[in-house]
Amino acid sequence: MCILTFIKPGITPDLDALANGALANPHGHGYAVITGDTITVGRGMDPASVITDFAAVRAQHPDSPALFHSRLATHGMPGLDNCHPFCVGGDERTVLAHNGILPANVHPGAGDARSDTRIAAEDYLPAQPFGPLDSWAGREDLERWLGGDKMVILTVDPAYKHYAYIFNEHRGHWNNGIWYSNHDYRPNLWVADSAEEYCEHCGEPDDYRYGPHCPGCGFCTECSRMFPKCVCPSLDGEERYADLLDLEYT
Repeated sequence: MCILTFIKPGITPDLDALANGALANPHGHGYAVITGDTITVGRGMDPASVITDFAAVRAQHPDSPALFHSRLATHGMPGLDNCHPFCVGGDERTVLAHNGILPANVHPGAGDARSDTRIAAEDYLPAQPFGPLDSWAGREDLERWLGGDKMVILTVDPAYKHYAYIFNEHRGHWNNGIWYSNHDYRPNLWVADSAEEYCEHCGEPDDYRYGPHCPGCGFCTECSRMFPKCVCPSLDGEERYADLLDLEYT
């Protein structure tokens, strides 16, 4: 379900962690670094070259916020055009990257090869459907719309109060000044003889999962949807929700 990484100013990126995340999410990679009054963006399908380019740009601007994203395709074709980050409303001063599956109102229609995140960045969010994101109400409404998803915005637009925003930050975690949307950056995360396994969406220990759903957040590993939106054709009726009942009442 992708991995999104945010690096605080003054923090050295963990390139090995980025490579691990790219290995688990192979459908395209991208980065953004604030470089003075502009944002430098890079994208590509080859993770090694994108990580190398990112490291070079960040080394020149170590005191700026930055993000890196590796994609696991759900909506939209794998390819360079759907690699995060995306300009918001075509304005190169503001970019966003996202981890998760966005609500149905930004899913691509028939013949639309764009990803849900790209549609949100190009068509939906520029209209400010939640109001100004610097307001508490705007931020809360956006996070409510995201559900269990996470989003990072970098901007040099003076209309914003800050250069960087993490939405649903609490659903990811910090490690040495770097924020990760999940645990895909850990080496050998899903090795069979590992002492623990982790939910690929929320990162919680996943040793006691019954069925395809994470006991912590309800994420379904079969259809990559959050509770209670599982649409697996192989799971229906009582069987489909047998492992989700506790989530609904906790």
